[in-house]
Amino acid sequence: MTEAALGPLHRVRAGVLDVAFHESGPADGQPVLLMHGFPYDVHAYAEVAPRLAVQGCRVIVPYLRGYGPTAFIDGTTPRSGEQAALGADLLALLDALALPRAVLAGFDWGCTAACVVAALWPERCTGLVSLNSYKIQNIAGAQEPASPEDEQKYWYQYYFHGERGHAGLEQNRHALCKLLWHSWSPSWKFDDAAFERSAAAFDNPDFVAVVIHSYRHRFGLVAGDPAYADIEARLAQLPAISVTSITLDGADDGVMLTGGTASHGHHFTGQREHRVVPGAGHNLPQENPQAFVDAVSDIVRGTANT
Repeated sequence: MTEAALGPLHRVRAGVLDVAFHESGPADGQPVLLMHGFPYDVHAYAEVAPRLAVQGCRVIVPYLRGYGPTAFIDGTTPRSGEQAALGADLLALLDALALPRAVLAGFDWGCTAACVVAALWPERCTGLVSLNSYKIQNIAGAQEPASPEDEQKYWYQYYFHGERGHAGLEQNRHALCKLLWHSWSPSWKFDDAAFERSAAAFDNPDFVAVVIHSYRHRFGLVAGDPAYADIEARLAQLPAISVTSITLDGADDGVMLTGGTASHGHHFTGQREHRVVPGAGHNLPQENPQAFVDAVSDIVRGTANT
């Protein structure tokens, strides 16, 4: 499916961003925000959004900072990709759209944003759907080595730590991101057209700066934006998520660490159901849209097996 399936494109000023987002479904429906990750875009939800809209949800799919038409309002704002910035962007979007509460669902960077809001502002989150479970980064523990097999999966992050990787992303952003699509979703047979629809979002002038900052900040290698220091301090405590949650893993996820997310349970103090989706990798909403729709629908209806 193409962008048209996501509904009309809108813009709204939210915090430091002019956010571009698609919206579909009834205006008075249960708000559901679908958050994409790196290196993906709104097209990950091209088959999820219309199915939720038909069920009566008000579905909002924004481009994250550094992607597609979303833009910084002020040229002097730091191009931060830190987790606190992503969470603050999502909270600002809820405020700008006058949404007191919403179901928050996402993968990769998108579920980091959703987990931040769910943990720190649970009154704004009706329920959470999160791929790879608890996605708040433990920056204090980032220098602890993993197994060699897991370290190999994170090669791209270490690549981005140096200026060679910075230049490589700048010069080869489409080829590099396509390689990650293949590596992270080894059983997904996407075609070139599907990739190119999303890759257009990587031509945002702030994409490289935001991505590089994200993968350096999470390892404690660079400072964050001072505007988010208070949020980062709260996240350093690894706050629990108390809202009703459904967490997902793709059984074929090529970037998930060995052992998956089995150890994440203690981070969820509210009701939580965990589901493993066979035959799906890291971009689960695009690879198996119905599994993602089912999880969101169960949160909306309050029928999760918690």
